[in-house]
Amino acid sequence: MSSTNFPSATPPAQEPKKDNRGLIYGVLIAALLGTWGYIIYDKSRTKEVIQQKDVQYAALDSSKNMVTKEYEDALLRLDAMTSSNSRLDSLVKSKDKELDGLKGRIRGLVNKQNATAADLKEARALIAELNGKVDGYVLEIQRLQAENQQLTQDKATLTTQKAELETNLASTTSEKKAAEEKVDIGSTLHASNFNIKPINIKGSGKEKSTSTAKKADKFRISFDLDENLIAPSGSKDLYIVVTDPAGKVVSEQGLNSGTFTTRKDGEKQYTNKVAVDYEQGMKKNVSFDLQQGDKYVPGNYKVEVYHNGFKIGENTVALKKGGLFS
Repeated sequence: MSSTNFPSATPPAQEPKKDNRGLIYGVLIAALLGTWGYIIYDKSRTKEVIQQKDVQYAALDSSKNMVTKEYEDALLRLDAMTSSNSRLDSLVKSKDKELDGLKGRIRGLVNKQNATAADLKEARALIAELNGKVDGYVLEIQRLQAENQQLTQDKATLTTQKAELETNLASTTSEKKAAEEKVDIGSTLHASNFNIKPINIKGSGKEKSTSTAKKADKFRISFDLDENLIAPSGSKDLYIVVTDPAGKVVSEQGLNSGTFTTRKDGEKQYTNKVAVDYEQGMKKNVSFDLQQGDKYVPGNYKVEVYHNGFKIGENTVALKKGGLFS
C-alpha cells in the first residue's frame, strides 16, 4: 500500500546564527594598525624631510658664512694694499663711486635675512669681480711703477749724456778758445826797421831833420809790418805810446789820445791811434808824423807800437840842446 506523505508535525531544527564580531574586531584592529603604521611612516617621513631641510639650512648658512668671510677678506686685502701703497690708494679713491656700488650690492646679498643659494652665488661672483678689480689696480700700479722706473732710468741716462755733452762741449769750447787764442795771437803783427826822426819845419814849410829839442816840431815815425799769413787783410788799429823824458805818456786832445787794453799791463794810455790797411801775407811800410802841442824838451823819448794788445815794436830818440846823439 502506498504510503501517503504528510508533513511532519515536528518542525525541522533551525541553524544557529553566525557571530561576526570577530571579523569586525579584526577589521577594526587592522584598520587601527594601518592607521598607526601610516602615522608612524608619515612621522618618519616628516622627520626625514625636517632633517633634510636642517641639512640644507646648515649648508646654506655655512655657504653664507663662507661668502661673508670671502667678502671681508677682499675688503681687508683692499685696505692693506691701499694703506701700503699711496699710488694705489690714490687710484682706488678715484674709483670710489664704482667700488662703493659693488660693495653695496655684495653687502645687500650677504646681509639678506633669507639669502638663497642664488643670492650667495651672485655675491660670490661680485666678490670675484671685486678681487679682479683689485688685481687690475695692482697691475696698473705695477705698470705705472715700471714706466716710472724706466723714466727714471731714461732721465739718469739723459743726465749722464747731458753731463758728457757738457764736458765735451766745455772741452771743445776750451779747445776752440785755445785755438782762437792761438789764431788771435798768431794774427798779431810785428814791426821791424823801426825809425824815429825829429823834424824841424822851416818858415817856408820846408822840412829838415834835427837833433835839438828846441828845433824839433814833430817826430816822423816809420817801421815795417812784417809778413803775416794768419792775420786777415783789412784795417788794423795801431796804438802809439810816446813817453817823454820825465817818464810821462804824451797825451793830448789834439792827438786824440786815450786808453786801450794790453794783454799784460791792463789799461794803458796811448798818445795816438793809427789805422793801417794791411794785406795778408804782405810786408807793409808804415810812416806817419806825430806832432805834439807842447814844446819838446831835451832827453830821451820812447815810442812804442801796440797791436792786438801786444807791443810789437819800440825805439828811442834823444833830443838835446846841441844835437842828436843816439
